[in-house]
Amino acid sequence: MRESPSVWAFPTVLTLHTAGMAVLVGASWLLDLRLLGITSRNTPLSAFNWVFPTIAIGLVVNLLTGVLLFIKNATTWGGAIPFFVKMLLVVVSVVLLLPVRKYTLANGGNLEAGGNVRLLAVASILAWAAAVTAGRMLAYLVV
Repeated sequence: MRESPSVWAFPTVLTLHTAGMAVLVGASWLLDLRLLGITSRNTPLSAFNWVFPTIAIGLVVNLLTGVLLFIKNATTWGGAIPFFVKMLLVVVSVVLLLPVRKYTLANGGNLEAGGNVRLLAVASILAWAAAVTAGRMLAYLVV
């Protein structure tokens, strides 16, 4: 992107990364809020099965665009602690989705979520919020 003759290369990749993040985090939070009973209380969990393919699409978009953004600043970000914190938070966020997915698919007819999955939902919301914040802070902390 740095060597591209197009003035649109970097803004396009950055916009796609932001859109992928919105899809990924937005879909995850939608399910998390449902598991906490904040939204759609009368809707069975099976109605939220669409969330997982949507999250996967957002994750793939972010992985591809994230690699491109990393390559642009590899020498700077390769040794930057804030970058590794962001990556750790993203991994934690994705790992938290696995038991939530298992629970949601296994208990699709339920209207209420159990206590353990509610804790996972809170942890997921906090982890995604921290990951997004850490990613945004890269522009200010790593020069």
